Amino acid sequence: MRKKLRRLRDTDKSSKGEECCALCKCSDDDPALFGEKVKLEEHKFSVHYFCLLTSSGVYQRGEENEGVFGFLVDDIKQEVRRAARMTCYGCKKKGACIGCNVSSCRRVVHFPCGRKLMFITQYNEIFPSYCQDHSPTQSLCVDSDFSLPQSCSICLDSIEPVLSYSVLKCPSCHASWFHRDCVQHQAHSAGLFFFRCTLCNNKENFQQEMVRMGIYIPERDASWELEANAYSELLEVYNHCDSVTCVCNEGRTYSKKGWFEVIRCCLCGSRGTHRKCSNLKLDTTDWACIDCINATDGKASLVASPQSGQKRRLLSKRHLTPMPSPLDCKRPCTRVRPESPEELLRSLLPHSCPVSAQVEVHRDQALLAGLDLVRRTDFDPTHSLSVRFKGEQHLTLPSAHCAGDATRKYFLNLLMQQIQNSVVFEGPIGSKNLALDTQALREDLYFDIGSLLALCLVHGGPPIGFFSHGLYQCLFNYPANCPLSLNHMTPETHFTQQVHQIAAAKSLYELKKVMKANWEFLEVAGCNRPVTSLDDREALVEDLVSFTMITRMQLPLQRLRDGLRTLGVFDQVQLFPSVFFGVYCDAREAMTAEMLGRLFAINFSEQQEMRNLETPIVSFWRHLLLECEVGRSSISLQDILCFVTGAEELPAVGLRPPPTISFLHHVKPEEQTENAVECWDDGLFPQSKPATNHLLLPVTSTYKVFKSSMEQAISHHVHLFPSGS
Repeated sequence: MRKKLRRLRDTDKSSKGEECCALCKCSDDDPALFGEKVKLEEHKFSVHYFCLLTSSGVYQRGEENEGVFGFLVDDIKQEVRRAARMTCYGCKKKGACIGCNVSSCRRVVHFPCGRKLMFITQYNEIFPSYCQDHSPTQSLCVDSDFSLPQSCSICLDSIEPVLSYSVLKCPSCHASWFHRDCVQHQAHSAGLFFFRCTLCNNKENFQQEMVRMGIYIPERDASWELEANAYSELLEVYNHCDSVTCVCNEGRTYSKKGWFEVIRCCLCGSRGTHRKCSNLKLDTTDWACIDCINATDGKASLVASPQSGQKRRLLSKRHLTPMPSPLDCKRPCTRVRPESPEELLRSLLPHSCPVSAQVEVHRDQALLAGLDLVRRTDFDPTHSLSVRFKGEQHLTLPSAHCAGDATRKYFLNLLMQQIQNSVVFEGPIGSKNLALDTQALREDLYFDIGSLLALCLVHGGPPIGFFSHGLYQCLFNYPANCPLSLNHMTPETHFTQQVHQIAAAKSLYELKKVMKANWEFLEVAGCNRPVTSLDDREALVEDLVSFTMITRMQLPLQRLRDGLRTLGVFDQVQLFPSVFFGVYCDAREAMTAEMLGRLFAINFSEQQEMRNLETPIVSFWRHLLLECEVGRSSISLQDILCFVTGAEELPAVGLRPPPTISFLHHVKPEEQTENAVECWDDGLFPQSKPATNHLLLPVTSTYKVFKSSMEQAISHHVHLFPSGS
């Protein structure tokens, strides 16, 4: 009898263990708060979906139909074993698997304990979690009038209007307050397509703010839309003959193609008749009932039956993330797919603004001047830039280039070069990855650099060009859902060398030996797991690369993304990542004579006599470009571009206004006036107007004279206006 009771107790204990989540040891089953609870009968354990998403050491390595929503069973068991060694900061029991995302913070918790301790998990991309001390907070402008009692806009219970972990607020209106649990249940019910503020009905800003504050929004339709046959009554059509006398022997509800087919009123659809009963023709399809005709004074226009519109396509659940990026729901609608990034960037360019932001650059410290600009309390990225250099080396610049568009372009080019060499980037020139710098994080330098990059692109600066392919993929997921490889890592860093050692292991014994030597790195990355064969090496390397470039860098990456949202640049790149790839990576292709020649539109004079003199100059101009390209001239194509536009390379937004060429003619002696001597002297050398991208070519008799005058003027300009490099 005792053995039987003991067996019953053991069976009962085992069944209760299977009901509890293997990670959080909690048996609660509330999909809104814990995610769907999945029970794996054959493996005898259950797990909450949110526990898997927020765990620090497990990733979706399978297809969506494998394991638990892409989490493989072996990986889940490995995570359970890893968590069994860690003590929860809240309940002091083993099994904690969720750690604070701040590297210096050592707090780890179970998922339910994290809710009690006010942990916030952001359900986007890599699902970072933050403890109460490091979690994001709301600092929103609220209505100062609290004379009326405040209530939760969802459950309508009274609420204290003080922003906290449990009390959230809509960022777009001043009257909506929510309990955290209430807004989470609403998000679970409404889904991505219907989740919005219950008062102001805002969707874009509201969803973005709620995701930032730890609300999970499932990427599916609303729960009421998913009910079976929820709208079946809408598919029922009116099928009754309402004529005064129905001559159909089968009754008023009978309908068959021909004379006794019931056709409905084409205006209201709530009345019908057999064709025979209303003396209609056999091919009649448009008919209006007497009520609709009377309502329109007998002039009701018979409209065609409404066309069945295309059904709204639901977003399919993504392979890697169940929740899309917050920007997915605020992308602007683009009329047509652009052929080049210049078209998109020009659409972001603010209209001419009378207000300009004054930027003073001491000597060549462009980055310091740029940081001072974006950190001003009154900084507005839509304002135009007015740049002035202060320093001895710039005091000798000609007045045409000391201020205005040329100086602004020079400043933006210098700024882009200094950003590339700043502490937030590492790696070889032209292929930079993001570097982890604690001082830069404290100063929020990643956000400021992102703002400056967006500002440069939109306000006429050069293409970025120095991002590595791996950094571009980390920022914009292009190519989509492709795992990073060892080649994407920054060469010659300590982490890269450790991963190289693991990837180079040629046997299981060597692999275990290298893992033992680098156990600290593997432990921090959550990859210190047993390996049983050499085949485990590739998955281990992939996880280490992902940790080094994404998990470890998630805060710098996010702050850089936030900065790139300035002027809507990040949104446009998210929409067309393939179009912008050349702007961020490998943008600096060699300039050619043909490329530079195509930029200029030639404006000939109206008089035929002058036009005849100008035609050979066009040939001189094109020949000079070819000689500059092959190195048979003292000036380069870049020097010519800088002379005409003030830019050392083509801006990312293109040249606006489009460059033009006109001609300088000599003044004949008999036509000279007392002021004509200056015109004669000016005509000997080319002139440029960088503000309008206009070039005036001297009209000369021979190519030798033309080339000499061009080289003298442009070389003099380059000497006074040195390159930023």
